[in-house]
Amino acid sequence: MELGSTEGTTRGVFTCELCELSTPFSYYGQKPPNTRAIVLLEECFVVKDPFSPEKEKFLILGSTCSLCHKTVCVGAECSLFYTKRFCLRCVREYLEQFPQQLLQSGPQTVYCGFDPTADSLHIGNLLAIIGLLHFRNAGHNVIALIGGATAKIGDPSGKTVEREKLSSGTVEDNTRGIRDDIQRIFANHELYYSSCGQALGTVIVLDNASWYRGLNVVTFLSEIGRHFRMSTLLSRHSVHSRLKSAEGMSMTEFSYQLFQAYDFYHLNQRHDCRIQLGGTDQLGNLMSGHEFIHKVTGQEVFGLTIPLVASSTGDKLGKTAGNAVWLNRDKTSPFELYQYFLRQQDSTVERYLKLFTFLPLAEVEQVMELQRQDAGKRPAQKRLAAEVTKLVHGKDGLESAKRCTSALFHGSLQALQMMRDTELQELFREAPFRELLLEPGTTVLDACRLAQAIPDGARGYHMVTDGGVWINHSRANTPEQVLVPGQHILSNSLTLIRVGKKNFYILKWLNL
Repeated sequence: MELGSTEGTTRGVFTCELCELSTPFSYYGQKPPNTRAIVLLEECFVVKDPFSPEKEKFLILGSTCSLCHKTVCVGAECSLFYTKRFCLRCVREYLEQFPQQLLQSGPQTVYCGFDPTADSLHIGNLLAIIGLLHFRNAGHNVIALIGGATAKIGDPSGKTVEREKLSSGTVEDNTRGIRDDIQRIFANHELYYSSCGQALGTVIVLDNASWYRGLNVVTFLSEIGRHFRMSTLLSRHSVHSRLKSAEGMSMTEFSYQLFQAYDFYHLNQRHDCRIQLGGTDQLGNLMSGHEFIHKVTGQEVFGLTIPLVASSTGDKLGKTAGNAVWLNRDKTSPFELYQYFLRQQDSTVERYLKLFTFLPLAEVEQVMELQRQDAGKRPAQKRLAAEVTKLVHGKDGLESAKRCTSALFHGSLQALQMMRDTELQELFREAPFRELLLEPGTTVLDACRLAQAIPDGARGYHMVTDGGVWINHSRANTPEQVLVPGQHILSNSLTLIRVGKKNFYILKWLNL
């Protein structure tokens, strides 16, 4: 917060961490009575000691954010000092006051939204799905909302530039892909992670395009827009940061929080949904829904945030950053997903075990004890990779990932022979795949040339004789050798050729 003085007046801005709204305040006088100035910002009581050696130190005795109306009650014996970011720290205190009686009064309905801006979700979204699964495990009903309408608008949260406009056909295709991801993960969770006889809550997958089709813009603005104040909307962090940028913000993006708020309202009215789940970057949008429903119905609703997943460099994981790990095997294979979690550093693996798996905390501690005893064997990373891959792709996907791992990194001929065509193509995504008829007398040199793995003429011949070619993990340096089934041709009729360290070629023999 920046402070400035004009004619004896000190001005500044408080930002609530819960709702991300900012409100200015003023402090008057250089030497107030009792050496302290008490600033009354509606219901926010802030005390500043002008004689403190730290000139920008404030003491919050007790505060209620006048914008989101959440209260932090702080006794004199445990007053909070803020010296860097002057804020009303509502987040932790508010969660501690979450009404347990609401959760204990019977099954609640919780929702989380996913805009179909791509044809698959990624592991950042997976954490939100896992949040819904935890609620479902506890017997609550969950709604996965696909934003078939809001995807055409574009959520500005966490974005520095406006999203590219999506056609209706693209959004429909993306919606189908995301629906498949969600339904598959929920089915895998029920199959592998639910206790026998456990009463699970219901699952509904909805598309918000269904209720916007019959709602025209005039009706929306006159009935919905009148409940939103411009000062509140402009103070959201997602809006404020974009308005200060060179790119700016379009009216389309600015209106996004109204639509997300209306989604929450619609689900509240139709499905008695009182809890919305979202990433921490969605805090402003969650607050818009909370305020709108409270104004219109007087009902108390709640927003819960989950952490954003970051890479080892601190970058948010997602398609915008270009480092997305997808949940659709056509974009990220089970092997690639498995390897991503297997490569996690020791410093992050315990946190990820708690976030991405359903292991009891006591079992997580047991796994970490094994990790401490022999970190070289990576037991924690292996367990993490196995749990996540099974949740996303099922047991078949996990077995496929393990086969690919053995075939690629352990030189296992048995694992290679057990691999299906699709697995080889997933494992070697950039490798050319050719289907051929095996002619009698086909040699190693012939196979390499048929695969277009080596050039014609003497240069290609010498690449083989010099030991630069491997077939099925074995060096093949005799160009004239006839292909031998079981050695050069696997029992699944495949031949894997490697030239150098990274260039792979796959041949499928059709007449065997």
